[in-house]
Parts: sequence; C-alpha cells; structure tokens
Amino acid sequence: MILHIDCNTFYASCEVALRPDLQGKPVVVANCNEAGGGIILALTKEAKALGLKRGNPVFKVAKTLNDNNVAVFPANLPKYVDFSRRLMQIVRDMDIVQNFQQYSVDEFFGELPTDDKAQLRETALKIKQHVEQCTGIPVSCGVSLTYTLGKVATWYAKHYKGYNGVCVLPKDKIEIALEQFPIEEVWGIGRRSAPKLQSVGVATALQFYNAPESHIRRWLNINGVRTWKELHGIPSISIENPERQQSICHSRTFTYMTDSLDTLRSYISDYAVAVARKLRAQHSVCLAVSTFLSTNPFREDLEQYGNFATTKFSMATADTRAICNAAISALEEIYRPGLQYKKAGVYLSNIASDENIQFDLFEDTAKVEKSNKLMAALDSLTDKYGMDSVKLASQSFAKPQLYLTNFQQSLNQTSNINDVITVK
Repeated sequence: MILHIDCNTFYASCEVALRPDLQGKPVVVANCNEAGGGIILALTKEAKALGLKRGNPVFKVAKTLNDNNVAVFPANLPKYVDFSRRLMQIVRDMDIVQNFQQYSVDEFFGELPTDDKAQLRETALKIKQHVEQCTGIPVSCGVSLTYTLGKVATWYAKHYKGYNGVCVLPKDKIEIALEQFPIEEVWGIGRRSAPKLQSVGVATALQFYNAPESHIRRWLNINGVRTWKELHGIPSISIENPERQQSICHSRTFTYMTDSLDTLRSYISDYAVAVARKLRAQHSVCLAVSTFLSTNPFREDLEQYGNFATTKFSMATADTRAICNAAISALEEIYRPGLQYKKAGVYLSNIASDENIQFDLFEDTAKVEKSNKLMAALDSLTDKYGMDSVKLASQSFAKPQLYLTNFQQSLNQTSNINDVITVK
C-alpha cells in the first residue's frame, strides 16, 4: 500500500517549530519586496480563522495583522528545505517505510508492506506521531492502493477531524470517498482541467471514475487516463527520481537591491554551495561554472545591466570550495560598481558521472581523494544537522530571526528591515 505524508501549512509550521511560544497563535509567512509589502504564502489555522488567505497582499491586510498581533515571517526556502531533509531522514531511520521518496518540499511517498487496514492505520499513526515529536511539524497521512488515491486519503485526513490526521482508504471504500471529492482536487486534474470536465458534467471524482476510458482519453489525453486508472486502484504513475540533470542552476531575486560586492559575494557563495550539493547528490561532477547578475528591469529610473561569465576547470569536480571560488571569480569579472543589483545565480554545465573522471596529467590524485572524503563528511554533517551547520567563510551569516507581535510597530523599525516584513 502507498503511504502519502503531507506537511500541514509547512512554511508556517517550520517557523512555529522554531518558536514554540507561537503555538496556537496566528502566524503568517510571506515573501517581501522593495516597497516593504509582500504576498502571504502560508499561514496557520489561527491566522486563517481571522479571514486571512494565501495570496493576500500584505499591505491590504496590514490592519488585520496589526489588530490581531499576527507574527509575520519572511519566507526562507533554505530553512524549509532543511526541515524537509530532516523529516526524510527521520522516517528512513524508523525503517518501516519502503522506497521512501520526496515528491516536493512538503510531500513524501513510500510503501507499507501490508494490506491489513488496522495495521496500516496503526503504522501510519506511529509515523505521524514520531515525525511530529522529532520535528515539531504537524503532518497528515493517507494510505491507499496508488499515489493518487493516497493523496485522496490525505485530503480526508486533513479536512475531517475524526480521522485524527490519518486516513486509510481500502479498495471497497474508494467509490464512497470519491463521491464527495471535488474534481479540481484530484491529483493530475487540478483547476486548469476541471472547467473542461465540469462542462461535460463531471463535477466530482466519482463521476470521473465512472466515465468510460475512451471519454477520458478524448477529454484529457494519456495523462488523464493515467489518473483515471490510478483512481481505479491501478498503479500508473511513477515518481522515481529523474535522470541525471545535464545542467544545474540556483538563482534568486533579492528581497532588496544591492550595490555591494561583498553582499553579492556572500549570495553567490550560498548559491554555489547549493548547486554543488545538488551535483554530488546525483553523483556527478562538472567542468564549468557560470555566474550571472542583473539589475531590476522594473526600475526604469535606474541604469540597467545584465551579464554572465564562465569559469572552466581543467578536471571535472564536485568540490564545493572549487565551485564557490570559480563562481566568485566569475562574479568579480562581471560586477560593475554603482549599480543596483536585483538578481544573481550560479549555473553548472558540462556535467558528467563521477564514476569516470578523466584525471589531468599533472593532477595530484591524493589531493582529489582527500577532497572527496571532505565533501562526503560535509554532506553527512548537513544531512544530520541541517544546511547551515557547516558553512564556508564566504557565505552569508543571517541575523537571528525576528517576528512581529504588533504589525504596526514594524513601520518604525527600519533597522530590522532584513529580519521582518514591513509595510510602508
């Protein structure tokens, strides 16, 4: 049987996990922009109870945030990825779930080797409780015959308190579950295809389930057929890891523009560390590192500029230090002082397997072996203790995270502009 684990209000839950004093209080996570506003990305149930919703512009709901002492955090994706990795490791260490895989930053799939409903529920509940105890992140679990049905089960686990966060959906209950399940919530259908199905009288997952396969193929092509088969309990979707990437990129649009070379160096170092880790995760090495940099195209009142530079290695590598040095060297080549930069990134190319590295004639093989051991130790530490547990000296060192107990106070706290979201 397929187990699906979905983290509840993940971004907000990560922030609450680090701040236990915020348990039971309204918490919001938002991105932010040059004007001091932003969009709400995630929020706790207490924040939802205030009428707040995902996608709300922060400046439009500032009064609600202020009047209700809502804690507002700027989004921090590396932090959330870190929590995701820890959750993965915690479940794997339990040695209960087979073929456990990450589907997204807050969703995971695995297999439970039994068909007994009572045992499945007991096992899923044990996993849920252990994850929540170890991470502080609340999760919902669904168990069923296929990936798609697993997500259906999780939807019920989330939306109906009687399940206590765990729903097991056996074959004889599939039609009952699908009868009340909105078609737009079906994995693989979504809100883009739902209107097309609704126009032909398909408004629920059960109506989709009961439609002939030939109709499904005509309406939604082969992908729709796979979803239809999955709802019938026939495994038809694979979430196996993709083949080795031929290029790897990590880029970010800065919260605030900067003209500081030192600040850009720290950003590029962070991005280089991220791509190097991805490179090693797929057992690869690269021969070229590129850095790109650009100003804000929406600020027509400022001088515009964008450029990139590439550094090549004599021998392919996955060493974080080498990749970081190369990325910073490329940055220094394209940097122009006095401009306000808004976006930068690091791009790896000429990627190949690390099994057949062509050594340079004059390369010190002992040095290469030492580098490989060091990188293995680095990855082991970050897997266990988190991405920020070990850093290069050139990386950024963020100040402690702050939050707002009174949103209006942020208007006068310009010194904390990098720590909290402010409204102007």
